[in-house]
Amino acid sequence: MAKFYESITPELRTFIEAQHLFFTASATAESRVNLSPKGMDTLRVLDERTVAYLDLTGSGNETAAHLKADGRLTIMVCSFEANPRILRLYGRGRLIFPRDGAWAEMHALFPDLPGERQIVVLAVESLQTSCGFGVPFYAYAGPRPALVDWAEKTGSPGIAEYQWNKNRVSIDGLPSDTATMV
Repeated sequence: MAKFYESITPELRTFIEAQHLFFTASATAESRVNLSPKGMDTLRVLDERTVAYLDLTGSGNETAAHLKADGRLTIMVCSFEANPRILRLYGRGRLIFPRDGAWAEMHALFPDLPGERQIVVLAVESLQTSCGFGVPFYAYAGPRPALVDWAEKTGSPGIAEYQWNKNRVSIDGLPSDTATMV
């Protein structure tokens, strides 16, 4: 049932682009494993070996801290509709911050959203599909507006302060580089 791939095929790209939800998982040898749901049309396939997502300000910044310390990242997408499938993308991640020269070109691939924190780029080393037979059906009702509403209400100065206070280190005390964003 499980099948490994060396690159993102056109069929897998279509599958990735059709999903409304994806998950990221990261850790270091000494940290807790972080598993995070993501959405809001923020995942892009760049080529057959690279994907990226626009990361928005949230309650933590575990992925950034883990990538700085270790680099390993897994992204998972799964179908909650018609044909069951789970796809895991394994690789090494890196961060692009708004202060970086590559930001403008990379950011152009994503919608403008308030609270943008960084872009996470995954260099895919391997991919695996599995059946997804145990994943239940769920109907997509649309994006949840709460994060965008919060970011708009908070404004840029408030978001910078929030990132300084809440996103500089992981729950395990690892630095995330977000402090240099302010």
